Amino acid sequence: MRQSVPLADSDLVSSVEQGDKLAEAALYEKYSDRLYFLALSELHSREDAEDVRAETFVRIIQALRLGKLRKPDSLSSFVVGIALNVIRESKRQRFGIESLGDNESKISDEASPEESFLDQEVSSSIAETIKHLKPREREFLKMYYYEELPMPEIARALGVKEERLRLVKSRTLQRFRKIYRKS
Repeated sequence: MRQSVPLADSDLVSSVEQGDKLAEAALYEKYSDRLYFLALSELHSREDAEDVRAETFVRIIQALRLGKLRKPDSLSSFVVGIALNVIRESKRQRFGIESLGDNESKISDEASPEESFLDQEVSSSIAETIKHLKPREREFLKMYYYEELPMPEIARALGVKEERLRLVKSRTLQRFRKIYRKS
C-alpha cells in the first residue's frame, strides 16, 4: 500500500484551484469527519449532517476553483465558516418557515394595527438603508446582528484583523445611522 503524505493547506488550495481531483479527495479526507460531527452536533440528525457535509464540500470546491480564498493558510477557518453557513441555512429551511407563522399570529394578537404598521414601516426603512451601504458593511451587519457570529469569525470572513473589526463596526454603524436619518 502506498501512503500519501498529507499536503499543507496552501498546497491543497493551489491544487484544487488547478482542478486536481486527487487534491479534492485529499481535502475531503482531511475535513470530512470534522464537518460531519460539527453538523451532527448542531442538527442532531445523521441525514441532515450528511447533507450539510455534501453541500459544504460542493461550495468549498466551487469557491476554491474561483479563487475566493484570500489566504490559503486559513483553509481550516474557511471550511468551518462555509459549514456554519450551510448549517444555518439548513436550520432556517427546517425551522424558519414554521416559526414565521407563529410570529405573525403573536403580532396580530398583541399589537394594534398602528403598532403593526409602524413595525413594518421601520423594517422597510431599515431594509432601504441597508441597500445603500457598501457590500462589506452589509455583510458585517448580517454576520453580526442576524447570524450573531463571534467577532473572530467575522474578522476571518471579512479578511481583517480582529482589532480592525471594531473600527469596521464603528464606521458601519455611523454610516448606517447617517443614511437612516436622511431617509
